[in-house]
Amino acid sequence: MSPTGKAFYVTTPIYYVNDAPHIGHAYTTVAADTICRWHRQRGESVWFLTGTDEHGEKVLRTAEAAGVTPQEWADRLVAEHWKPVLATLDVANDDFIRTTERRHELRVQKFLTRLKDAGHIYSGDYEGPYCVGCEEFKLASDLVPGTGEFEGQMLCPVHSRPVEIVSETNWFFRLSAFADPLLAHYEQHPGAVAPTSAYNEVTSFIRGGLQDLSISRSSFDWGIPVPWDTSQVVYVWFDALLNYATAVGLGDEEPMPGAATFASTWPADIHLVGKDILRFHAVIWPAMLMAAGLPLPGQVYAHGWLLVGGEKMSKSKLTGIAPEQIIDHFGVDAFRYYFLRAIQFGQDGSFSWEDMTVRYTAELANGLGNLASRATAMVGKYFDGVLPEPAASANADLALADALLTAVQDADRAYSKLDFTAGIGAVKVFVDAVNLYVTEQEPWVLAKRADEDPVARERLATVLYTTCEALRAIAVLHNSVMPRAMGTMWESIGAAEGLGPIERQAIADVSRWGQLPPGVRVTKGAALFPRLLEEPAGA
Repeated sequence: MSPTGKAFYVTTPIYYVNDAPHIGHAYTTVAADTICRWHRQRGESVWFLTGTDEHGEKVLRTAEAAGVTPQEWADRLVAEHWKPVLATLDVANDDFIRTTERRHELRVQKFLTRLKDAGHIYSGDYEGPYCVGCEEFKLASDLVPGTGEFEGQMLCPVHSRPVEIVSETNWFFRLSAFADPLLAHYEQHPGAVAPTSAYNEVTSFIRGGLQDLSISRSSFDWGIPVPWDTSQVVYVWFDALLNYATAVGLGDEEPMPGAATFASTWPADIHLVGKDILRFHAVIWPAMLMAAGLPLPGQVYAHGWLLVGGEKMSKSKLTGIAPEQIIDHFGVDAFRYYFLRAIQFGQDGSFSWEDMTVRYTAELANGLGNLASRATAMVGKYFDGVLPEPAASANADLALADALLTAVQDADRAYSKLDFTAGIGAVKVFVDAVNLYVTEQEPWVLAKRADEDPVARERLATVLYTTCEALRAIAVLHNSVMPRAMGTMWESIGAAEGLGPIERQAIADVSRWGQLPPGVRVTKGAALFPRLLEEPAGA
């Protein structure tokens, strides 16, 4: 927990339940989980929220097509797909919010009433284009002309399908009144939207002028009823955005339990979102909070798209890949590692089976995995599985300790900026240094002389201790990215026996050399990253 007593609060987007999750959803969730795990190991109190957005016309139509009620559809998707994928990905979230939960509905209605009483909501007529796929009222400038079967029609550029013209009498939020306050906020806090390209997009959009936002729908009833007009339901995005605050107790007053949670959690430190929903989170959402007199989030971070075959991940375009398809072949740790390592967070990135295979083989199987296997096998062979006592350190040993200090500093600096590629890369540099150390020190050669040469045996003990001590540090540094594999490695080098659970190891203490106690049992188990024997299904 920070000196102010506030938890470090991170959210994923509120995921829409019109279908099962694909790897684009998994990518965002793993990124959020990784940064939360890193901050926990920095000794901070952390709160990590994810959840599902279950209202709106798209869910209604999808459910009707499936012959079930929208609630039944949402319940099935959440139970069979959205919650199970968190376990599949080894995600350690603190809460899972559903927008159909009573706690959310009541707090949304209370918030809406608060805004109406303050004069920020009024009745008006809306007529214009609406994309059901985006669940978004579109501006004419947002649309693109159709071709082929859609010749003569205007299309949503995201879904490449015609928009619908909606004409309704709705309730409106005075979004236009917040253009200047939003610009002032972003000028004072340029890091509040990241990366820089996202910041520039948001500020440019605001400078172009904001239109008041229709925040209700009257043509269907699947949503939260407007509290003073139950003939209408709250516009799905106005409802959904509030999840970040309703989940931690928005509107609760003492002695209600949510009051203390909200005080120790809000505002969110980081909202992780895809760039296609940036404007909702960086324009509409902060304006809503301003209207209510609430603190704004520390940062909205918009990552890029995952591309397959040059196109954004999409079930409708048959480019959606379920996380399980990859995890079944490579394992969950490799999944988490690859997407954060190979794709610069904040930019678009392409996934290919071939690239993942190459990185898996080079960096995990032949790199870290082989290092751990060799080290534990040699302790087993030469010291009967007991970590030996090291002798005096040579220059090579001291150089490795210095390299670790650099790795810790570089990784912490990178993760604080959500630069996962650089954070993982800093640890990889250290892994490569340890592999080079083992190659140069040649413990297998020392072992041949060890029975007759006490000096050689002392040096062998030092080299193997140094290697296992380096693995101790690597396990902690990579635990946020690969918790399952690093937990296994932690056990195999005797660190759990000697130092306790890996989750309790502090980042600030990682570089203190010599923590692994001599005498602990070292065991060579199954390969951390088994060699790939066949082509993945669906590749």
